[in-house]
Amino acid sequence: MTIRKKLAALAVSGMMMATCLSASIPAIQTSLTAAAADDNNDDWLHAEGSKLYDSQGNQVWLTGANWFGMNCTENFPHGLWSADVDELLSSVADHGINIIRFPVSTELLLSWKNGNPLTPVGLNAANGKDYSFNPDFCDANGNTMDSEGIFDVILKKMKKYGIKALIDVHSPASHNSGHNYNLWFYQDGAADADNMAVGFYSKEKITYDDWIESTAWLAEKYKNDDTVIAYDLKNEPHGKRGYSGSSCPTDMAKWDDSTDQNNWAYAATECGNAILDKNPNALILIEGVEQYPKTDKGYTYDTADIWQAPADQSPWYGAWWGGNLRGVKDYPIDFGSADRNSQIVYSPHDYGPSVYNQTWFDKDFTTQTLLDDYWYDTWAYINDQDIATLLVGEWGGHMDGGKNQKWMTLLRDYMIDNHINHTFWCLNPNSGDTGGLLDSSFKVWDDDKYNLFEPSLWQTQESGKYISLDHQTPLGVNGTGISLSEYYSKYADSEGSNINGGTKGNTPGGTKPVQTGTTETGTTTETKPDTVVGDITKDGKVDASDLVILLQYLCGNTVDSKGKDFKAGDVNGDGVLNGMDLALYRQVLSKAISGFPE
Repeated sequence: MTIRKKLAALAVSGMMMATCLSASIPAIQTSLTAAAADDNNDDWLHAEGSKLYDSQGNQVWLTGANWFGMNCTENFPHGLWSADVDELLSSVADHGINIIRFPVSTELLLSWKNGNPLTPVGLNAANGKDYSFNPDFCDANGNTMDSEGIFDVILKKMKKYGIKALIDVHSPASHNSGHNYNLWFYQDGAADADNMAVGFYSKEKITYDDWIESTAWLAEKYKNDDTVIAYDLKNEPHGKRGYSGSSCPTDMAKWDDSTDQNNWAYAATECGNAILDKNPNALILIEGVEQYPKTDKGYTYDTADIWQAPADQSPWYGAWWGGNLRGVKDYPIDFGSADRNSQIVYSPHDYGPSVYNQTWFDKDFTTQTLLDDYWYDTWAYINDQDIATLLVGEWGGHMDGGKNQKWMTLLRDYMIDNHINHTFWCLNPNSGDTGGLLDSSFKVWDDDKYNLFEPSLWQTQESGKYISLDHQTPLGVNGTGISLSEYYSKYADSEGSNINGGTKGNTPGGTKPVQTGTTETGTTTETKPDTVVGDITKDGKVDASDLVILLQYLCGNTVDSKGKDFKAGDVNGDGVLNGMDLALYRQVLSKAISGFPE
């Protein structure tokens, strides 16, 4: 994890490097709570147990929505055929969404990587042809940009409004139904007519290596732009024994300890490490699969002949596509080091009965029955037992006034109560299974659905200010949003937010609600060490290493911030890191004074 602060420091930084123990260092301020210029390198996140933190050790909460279209034949986010991107994104930010999950296809990424970006289909910007909006999508000649250029413009707009991006590799092929294909690559022989129904629409084969290399290329492209903070390696890996008459699991996503390319645990480890090789700061989202064997009874994916037995007799547990994370208990993802593993976020998908009437909806269900029948052992145990961080990548549905709306409310409240990150499906009104937050114009919000969704957005406890994941830029333009630094300087101690049960400050605090599943019961209490004044390196003592780190930080050098507590460097307690802090370090280390002021 790296951060960089740029100072308007004249020639003082050179003087500081040469005379770091001088008593008369000018007070060049790098605020802990207010903003210098956004330098694209200070908003990276990492996980500690079930929660996410910024580089300064502050908790954050990712609460966003999906916006699809770049995964489809149009090759750009839907709705930009009728809505201005600037107006749409400013409205999204004003409504409190701090991150957008963008589905893309490997076919699209390969076109960018190979220097021949796919052309937007159905989008003509303000070039005198069809429409008179989105002039930012025009190149120097007045023609509509290609798909890569358009996305780069979108990211700049998101930065302007304090929104972060999550890239979701949704499908191998650029097609509206490409996600129906089970895997993240096309098996040998998959490009035949029999596979058209499950999402094979690419003219060229998409290989396993194509998927990894194109995603890693994207991470390299955006490694210095902290607008893109996370990568979802593959949307909804799925498949189970019995599909298309198959008796062999090679065409399904599984989760075990093999090195088979259709073993999602193995493939996700390879792809995640490839991304972290390019950008060690990126969050890596790993979804589940559809089917997991009852390993506690000795069954494996190779168990033959009985995979189509009734659910009460079969050797497997079912789930939503991408929703089954039981394998984490048996085969957790391991990227090879503690630093890399701190970037792992598991990402189940969960839906209600309007998408499919699962067995757990066949009763007067409650939060407890959903935990008992499905949630806990499938994914919620990961959060409850503090194994890793969760982000529910898709949830949502139609406002039916009945069971589906009830399920949405229960899941919403469960995620709030347990500080689970999430991205709602979706902004788009043209999702047949769920509908969207916007109407067909992509300009007007569905008030009823938004009002259900809105309590799950990260916001201050009393004033309802929506909180950005950007240290400098507040969400939106209408005053409903604040920056991350502003939250921790002005609101965290005075009113707190709607995470950790409303606990004020940056203390995780409290005990999670008791959660019971079919096999698990327990409570979890997490504590985080308090800041020790002067101990930036968190090694239990204050010495020259803390002074050197502070000096590098103030001089704008790249600093490894993982495991560091920069708040501890504010030894005079004025809310900024500056030369006065360095002077106090000098006095303490030279024993001119006995300690830092209280």
